[in-house]
Amino acid sequence: MPPADNPFLRACRGQLAPRPPVWFMRQAGRYLPEYRAIREKHGFLEMATSPELACEVTLQPVRRFGVDAAILFADILLPLAPMGAPFHFAEGEGPVIERPIRERADVERLRVISGEELSYVGRTLELVLRELPAETALIGFAGAPFTLASYLVEGGHSKSFERTKRLMWEEPATWDLLMQKLSESCVAYLKMQVAHGAQAVQLFDSWVGCLAPSDYERSVLPHTRRIFEALEGSVPTLHFGVDTATLLPLMARAGGDVVGVDWRTPLGEARRLLGPKRPLQGNLDPVALLAGPEVALREARRVLEEGRGGPHVFNVGHGLLPPTPPDDVARVVDLVRSSA
Repeated sequence: MPPADNPFLRACRGQLAPRPPVWFMRQAGRYLPEYRAIREKHGFLEMATSPELACEVTLQPVRRFGVDAAILFADILLPLAPMGAPFHFAEGEGPVIERPIRERADVERLRVISGEELSYVGRTLELVLRELPAETALIGFAGAPFTLASYLVEGGHSKSFERTKRLMWEEPATWDLLMQKLSESCVAYLKMQVAHGAQAVQLFDSWVGCLAPSDYERSVLPHTRRIFEALEGSVPTLHFGVDTATLLPLMARAGGDVVGVDWRTPLGEARRLLGPKRPLQGNLDPVALLAGPEVALREARRVLEEGRGGPHVFNVGHGLLPPTPPDDVARVVDLVRSSA
């Protein structure tokens, strides 16, 4: 277990640490040559479902950069297969749901999982904890109900979310049943991760920013809130979405000890909306890390300055991009770690 003064866990609890903790979404990924070396030999899902491979990939950025937290290497879609919605990854297209939801009967056929169907994820967490430095925290995660529902209904990723919104508006009872099954499965999955050693968990609602606040409040917030209420008192929780400037107060109502902020919302504005005591996570634009060391460090300093008004976890506003130079990630980590 990490020490009580681990800066990441302190920030999650709303305590001011000597410096902001730093980790990155997608910090284990294609921008690292050591990741690419493994990926050349193994498929993505094989890596995510093999505890030994997933453990190694989880630890790679910790070894290279000395970040304050490791995040489990997995995929937000993993619970869908045991729920009865198999999927695969198509080259150049991303995830493809093999039997997309088209009617209520499709939702009724979905199972609520217990979490143990994904026991390989628990095994990954156990292996990581054996090798993780004592001062480093371990984050588990899951996809939020809306984001998972969008994949199930669209059949994959979407830019317009047309089918998803139409189901939500035209068949609210079917939508609520889908969200209920997803939220119950999410609770079981995250509780399993905590039982196997996750010291914090993040809920990824990556695509919820496509919604109007009224739709979020009516059709998403109650289901997301149930997840955070079920985890209350266990480990720190983080709530993340993309393009959610208009949703931040509602997301805070839905729950999560820490609210993630992307680069579209200044941290000062987020504090005005959520209050100075709510821990924030973010919000470096990941593209800044592609623009050379000078730009990367300048933008990182700006984020550090904006974050001084309260508890702050330094991160990118979404995820590290494949062309990101590892040396520039190292420079930003060094900057944050020396900012006390």
